[in-house]
Amino acid sequence: MAILTREDVYNKMAQQKKPVCPHCGKEMVIWECPPVSFSDGLGWGTPYLYVCFNDDCPPYLEGWENVMEHYATMASYRCICDPMSNKMDSMVVYTRDGGKGYIIDEEVKASEEARKAAEKEGQKQISALYEARDVNAILKLLLADDTLPGVRLKAAKMMGEIGELEVIEPIRNHEFKNDLIREKVEESIGMIHERNYTKECPFCAEIIKARAVVCKHCNKDLPKGD
Repeated sequence: MAILTREDVYNKMAQQKKPVCPHCGKEMVIWECPPVSFSDGLGWGTPYLYVCFNDDCPPYLEGWENVMEHYATMASYRCICDPMSNKMDSMVVYTRDGGKGYIIDEEVKASEEARKAAEKEGQKQISALYEARDVNAILKLLLADDTLPGVRLKAAKMMGEIGELEVIEPIRNHEFKNDLIREKVEESIGMIHERNYTKECPFCAEIIKARAVVCKHCNKDLPKGD
């Protein structure tokens, strides 16, 4: 059986169609294995792997909480695929950018650099909007699906700090697909209600006083504890 060199493995990967992640359906990218041991300490077993770097991939999104709960460590998982056996597995990452320095797809690297630049500019822009207390502009960024996730998450947090009751309805009518952003939005809406001593009627969704026992809009008795 012929022994494949690094060049053999890379050429094979470069010429074949990249696999898609079984968890999110996104195309995986070619990744150069760093010179460190993996898993059982026997090494990666291949000079290159396919890796899913989609930040919305379920194992990656859910992994932060799972790892913290079971191991008290800030880490998550990226799906990987062995190019020779096509076996899917996972690797641990400790930051959002963990492992991205070893991506060797030129197109992906250029895209990642552009994303980082756009993220930096977006964070600068939204910080200026926060200083100016421009709630409407921040709300637009939060509701725009093309806003970068990091900027959008910050916008969701800011809504809880400076948003007022009028932002709740447009936020409620928007579908947030990112779990982290959706959770932050719910938390921020709760902060707005707490600041204004209000709540939402579970029957008609109108905003009412927090201490109300009957909704003034639909006249229904409110469940105790609501």
